[in-house]
Amino acid sequence: MTLYLKDCTYVNWDSLEITKSNLAVAEGPRAGISFPASVPRSEDLGPEDRVLNCAGKLVTRSFGCGHHHIYSTLARGMPAPPKIPTNFPEILQYVWWHLDKRLDLEMIEASALASAIYCAKSGVTFVIDHHASPFAIKDSLPTIARAFDRVGIAHLLCYEISDRDGQGPREEGLAETDAFLASDRQGHIGLHASFTVGDTLLEEAITLASKYNSGLHLHVAEDRTDQEDSLSKYGKRVVERLQDSGALELQKSILAHCIHLSEREKELVRRSGAWVVQNVESNQNNNVGVTGYTPLTENVMLGTDGMHCDMLRSAKAAFLAGQATEGLDFGSAYQRFRNVHRYIQAFGAHGDTDNNLVILDYDAPTEVTSNNFPAHLVFGLDTRHVETVICQGQVIVEERRITTVDENEVLTFGREMGKKLWGKM
Repeated sequence: MTLYLKDCTYVNWDSLEITKSNLAVAEGPRAGISFPASVPRSEDLGPEDRVLNCAGKLVTRSFGCGHHHIYSTLARGMPAPPKIPTNFPEILQYVWWHLDKRLDLEMIEASALASAIYCAKSGVTFVIDHHASPFAIKDSLPTIARAFDRVGIAHLLCYEISDRDGQGPREEGLAETDAFLASDRQGHIGLHASFTVGDTLLEEAITLASKYNSGLHLHVAEDRTDQEDSLSKYGKRVVERLQDSGALELQKSILAHCIHLSEREKELVRRSGAWVVQNVESNQNNNVGVTGYTPLTENVMLGTDGMHCDMLRSAKAAFLAGQATEGLDFGSAYQRFRNVHRYIQAFGAHGDTDNNLVILDYDAPTEVTSNNFPAHLVFGLDTRHVETVICQGQVIVEERRITTVDENEVLTFGREMGKKLWGKM
């Protein structure tokens, strides 16, 4: 099947070069795009070929999320915790760990389906997710993968393995990860954070990552307590511990947050080639602090940390926070927004190719050029402009409606599972 985008204004995601032309989009995980001088007449189209009129609309590469938590989807509007948290460890104890312990496979499926729809309608076609459900671990990753596949979203998954719930969940997390990667699915070896990961688990995770030529995906120095715990238990800071264990030799690794790092730790991250994910809104919500990432590494991409599925919103937040912390300019903010594609390519993952596109119905009040497109992205574009979304050549959102699943059915299921979850909490 070929999808023709007629009379579009195409913005190259990397060079920002603007081309006014027709666009031919081939379907498939290894297919691409081309720029024909004209589109075929209706009688010359193949039986499954289509033409979309894109006059006056922008077309560019769709978006990716570098760090997500689909398991938080059913948290929206949930009852207050049994105790109001006063610090980050209490936020984990009374909110997120209180929630994730009560998830079952049905709830996980509902979370993944709803989150995938929200991602798609926000123009996001590739998600790197970090999942936790310590008493519903077995088959959790295939459940998420199937849900994302149904909606049409590509993914790179992991299970958040931890020592915090004891030996049983730890061993189940390792087994689930091993089984998932052995089934030819792409993913990471997920860990929670240094303060809930002992030396034995860290060593086993590194061994598993090496076995599958993957990397770790973990939270690093999100809060000062992570550093305090590492210094108390191991006599070294978090990144120093990762360095000494050999974890930083895994260049496919993702280090989420990285707020409270020393200059030596920043140098270790720079030298390692590992990737860092910035999650500004989540950091502000949890009151753990903000930081500048420019001195840390160029390998910085953006995530949502499960707060929402809107990467345009994350880009705006990163830019605005970066004004105060590091004097971030439009170009640097845009680079972080797009670095997820560079990470996926470096990882060798599939599902994020040139035929992943978003059609934006953006009637700008000023001219859009190669020079000012990042400024339009920060101050003009938002999800209301996302009209059509294409993943691997397949239209998954058309005229702002999901095409691959019944959205009402999915969200009805989500509301049922939300009530079930809240009842258990």
